[in-house]
Order: sequence, then C-alpha cells, then structure tokens
Amino acid sequence: METAEIETRVEEMARKARHASLALATVPRKDKDRMLKALADLLESSASTLMEENRKDLEAGKAAGLSNALLDRLSLSQDRLSGMAGGVREVAGLDDPVGEVLETTERPNGLVIRKIRVPIGVVGIIFESRPNVTVDCAALCLKSGNACILRGGKEAFHTNTALAALIARALRESSLPGDSVQLVPTTDRYALHCLLKMDAYIQCIIPRGGESLIRFVAENSLIPVIKHYKGVCTLYIDKAANLEMAKKLVVNAKCQRPGVCNAIENLLLHRETAGKFLPEIARALAAEGVELRLDASAAAIIKQAGDIPFEAATDKDWTEEYLAPILAIKTVPSTEAAIEAINTFGSGHSDGIVTADESTAQTFLTGVDSATVYWNASTRFTDGFEFGMGAEIGISTDKLHARGPMGLKELCTYKYTITGQGTVKR
Repeated sequence: METAEIETRVEEMARKARHASLALATVPRKDKDRMLKALADLLESSASTLMEENRKDLEAGKAAGLSNALLDRLSLSQDRLSGMAGGVREVAGLDDPVGEVLETTERPNGLVIRKIRVPIGVVGIIFESRPNVTVDCAALCLKSGNACILRGGKEAFHTNTALAALIARALRESSLPGDSVQLVPTTDRYALHCLLKMDAYIQCIIPRGGESLIRFVAENSLIPVIKHYKGVCTLYIDKAANLEMAKKLVVNAKCQRPGVCNAIENLLLHRETAGKFLPEIARALAAEGVELRLDASAAAIIKQAGDIPFEAATDKDWTEEYLAPILAIKTVPSTEAAIEAINTFGSGHSDGIVTADESTAQTFLTGVDSATVYWNASTRFTDGFEFGMGAEIGISTDKLHARGPMGLKELCTYKYTITGQGTVKR
C-alpha cells in the first residue's frame, strides 16, 4: 500500500471501531457469550488450516534467523490451539463486568449517585510474534464490551490473518457488530505510526512485545499507553527457606519455559543459605542447560564446589531480560538487601521469596514494589489464565490504571449515573 492509502485505511478502521464500540457497549451478555463459544468451536474445527498458515510463518522466521525463544512463541500446536479455545470458553463463562455497580451514594439532597463499570471503548493492541494474542485480546475485548484493532508483527502475519478471519466469521454469524475486531492488513510500519495518532477514535493502546517496540509506542502515541517494558523477575531464597522446595521452585521458574516474561532472570540467595544451596541448585540448573552468571561471592562458593561452569556477572546482567536459559545469581546479607536489589534492578513484573518465616515473607511482600509478588510459589503463574481471568490482554507494569495481568475488569473504566427527583442546586 502507498502511504496515503495506509492513512485512509487506518482512519477508516478506527472510525468503524469507534462506531462498533458504542453499539457493543449495550450488547447483552448472552449474545457476547454465544459469539465466543462459536469462536472456540471454529478454532478447534479449523486446526489443520491454522497450523498450515502457522508453518508458513515458522519457515519465514527460521529463514530470518529468529531465536528459538521467538520461534517457540510463534509456534502453534494442537495443544496450544486447544488451550486457546479453552481460554475463549473460560472468558465466555466469566461474569460480565459491564454494568456492575461499584458504589452507591445517597446525598442529603436526595440524589442517588452510582459508580458503574463501563467499557473503555476502542483498544488498539500492538504485538509481535505470539498468535494467541490475537484470540485472547479479541475475546477479552468483546466480553468487556470493547472494540479492538489488532496490529500483529510480520513474524505471525499468515497466522494472525487466518485467526482474524475466524473471528470475523464468528462475528458475522452472531448479532455483534462486524467491526468489533479488526486486524491491520499490512505489516508496513507506517500503519503503526498512523494508528498511534488516532486519538479521536481510539481510547487506549496496549503494546505487547520487546522493550524496543513498547518504548517506540510510548514515545510516539497520542493515545494513552499501558506498558510492560520487560520481565526482569527474581526469586529470593531466604535463610529460613525449605531448600527442597526452593530447588523445585527455582528450576520451574527458570526452566519450565525460559522464553516468557514471567520466567526468572535473577536468583538472590541469603548468605547463610548460599554455601549449602548454591552448589546443589547450580548443578540442577546446569543439568537443564542453564548458563550461570555469578557475582563474586557466588563465584567463590562454586569454585570450591567443583567443576560447575559459570561466567562472572556484570552490572548489565542484573537488569537483563534474557528470555533464554541464562540466570544471574547474587548473594545478599538480608531480606532488606534482597528487597533493595529487586526494587533497584527489577522491572516491577513478578518477584518471589522462598521462606518458612511468615514475618520475613510479609516484609518481602510489602516491600517489593512489583505488580505480582509471590511467597513459596513460582513466578510462572503471572498469567491471566492462571489468575482465573480466562486470558489476559497484557501484563501491566504501570500503576495507572491497571497493574499485573489485565482481564475483563481492567478493560473497563467507570462512569457515574445520578438520579434525582426534580433536584436542583441551591
């Protein structure tokens, strides 16, 4: 497309989305749920077609030199498609947030003021290589009464186009507005520039992807942006930790799926625990193919323990989102020092403590300034599905207006309705 054609097309999409959002905000729950269940059925019945389109993207990604972590995010399988369909059905089964009365106040003059949950309006979602985002975001936006415009990355263009076609089919076969979900039909970066200027029609932008994409969106958008720059997540092993539990949690949080934002990138060990625990966990991580980056104190312990490979950590390692089997390990003298390290080097995403001491745990849970903070659990649970949201539209490390996994309620704002009886101000 020529630039003028892209501008016209994106503005037309935004205008149609705004019109659709006003109608969608009043659609009854039963109609939204019917459409979502139909979409889930289509995902399952179209599995072979979707995986064939996905293979085209995977082949192109390999030729372009995408990392294994990105190829994993891009890949569709029968299990992942079943999971996507299951997530859509779970969203359909959740309570409809639209119209929920949050507060009711009766004033002395007889006015009754109600604070009511309502959709945001039009949400623009900009994402990279994960095709499940197309379905998750469409389902959550529709259920919460929002229209959405999806702009996926070129890595998943064939897959996203096929998924968007199924969503359009489900919309056509339902009573929902046909422009409720639209996919930008080009990977030309100029379309993104245009989308970010449509503040007359779009109320919110949610970017999902690497830090460079999110910073570009935040710096160029005229529309409010909900951000998640990166996931530098940390697990702290306290001196009162159950070390068997700690070993299981560290291996899970790092190795279960290292290419995702809620996998840990840093491990902090209390100095009273490090001498005993570090050699054991280092061997377990090495057996999983994890490269270790150690501070001087941790390195001294490992050198005494025997032939366990590692590299010396640099200042950059503590703030790096590897999205790979690499883990930086530091020893700390106290829980307070662990909290300070996380608040200094972390990204405010997901951090946890392993300890049997409740007082220490509460100090950590209160002191760590992150969206999700764990006690004796893997950080891998920071996920909309795991939180019972059905899916998520993103994980916000902002504090306004949403934080952590964003589900249906986070896709709503509120308005006040005021009822009087001919009441006038005196």
